[in-house]
Amino acid sequence: MNLHGDSLSSLSCLLIRTDGQVLQGSEGFIFSEIPDEIKEKIHSRIPMGNYNDQAWVALGIRADNVPPGYTSHTLREIAGHVSGNLPGLFCRGVQLIRFDLLTRFCGFCGSRASMKHDEIAKVCSSCGRVVFPRLSPAVIVRITDGENILLSRSPHFPPGMYSVQAGFVEPGESLEAAVHREVREEVGIEVTDIRYFGSQPWPFPDSLMIGFTARYAGGEIISDKKEIEDAGWFTRSTMPHLPGHDSIAYGLIHDWLSSEN
Repeated sequence: MNLHGDSLSSLSCLLIRTDGQVLQGSEGFIFSEIPDEIKEKIHSRIPMGNYNDQAWVALGIRADNVPPGYTSHTLREIAGHVSGNLPGLFCRGVQLIRFDLLTRFCGFCGSRASMKHDEIAKVCSSCGRVVFPRLSPAVIVRITDGENILLSRSPHFPPGMYSVQAGFVEPGESLEAAVHREVREEVGIEVTDIRYFGSQPWPFPDSLMIGFTARYAGGEIISDKKEIEDAGWFTRSTMPHLPGHDSIAYGLIHDWLSSEN
């Protein structure tokens, strides 16, 4: 991956506010050159690599420094308006701008850190410590029992929405162990036959969702009332409001809805 070597005006650029929202201008979301009114406001410049024979760069602009004529959109808002590799590029850009903001200084000695020229990482100007962008792995699992699927809702979900179980992987824990623990902690049951389904970058703020399927193995559903306020079994004819189509959660549920049994 070539990170440098092209002039700024020849790059395909994403303009990203430092709070994670993406700017849209007269060209749309992707800029072939940087407008004059933006050039002096760039806070961060992070090369993202080459895709489809084009070099891409994420440009960070403080949220309070955006000139008139631009609209700001969250990744969720623009998810349905881009296709192909673009959703991944937008996620990558947002995460890299955040990475730059959070690593201005070395976490070990406190000295200034700067972007490396040969890879996406920051290096300390004093002790030489190298830091890479943070990724937080999280498991998400669809649990079924015959013709039933277990769905639950977080207090933070929109009204009426239910989804499958999910949670972050803890240090020293395998993905399978994380599935067992999260399910046990949040809804009080045991599962078996854990199988890999797929994955999805989820930059809220820096997750990588690893999806699994599993079968109910025993226990009584008891919501923890902290992360999960309600949980229960649903059938294909009694489905509640579901997550957005751009999420792996919806993919897991839709795959089951489309299956024979």
